[in-house]
Amino acid sequence: MSRIAIAVPLGLLGFCLYIVLVLTAADRVLQWHWLLQLPFFAIAGIVWAWPAKWLMAWAAGPR
Repeated sequence: MSRIAIAVPLGLLGFCLYIVLVLTAADRVLQWHWLLQLPFFAIAGIVWAWPAKWLMAWAAGPR
């Protein structure tokens, strides 16, 4: 099985789980003052990129 065939469903599953986690936390964060919400949403909007970058690099690696 190729790395790409593993990475695509793994990436989609991981991203969906990440969305559920962030949305669950956002329910609580939305009750905070907007200045406290800002770093949460900024970080949550960026953090997913590092695992995605690693997964893409792994998938594109040697076959």
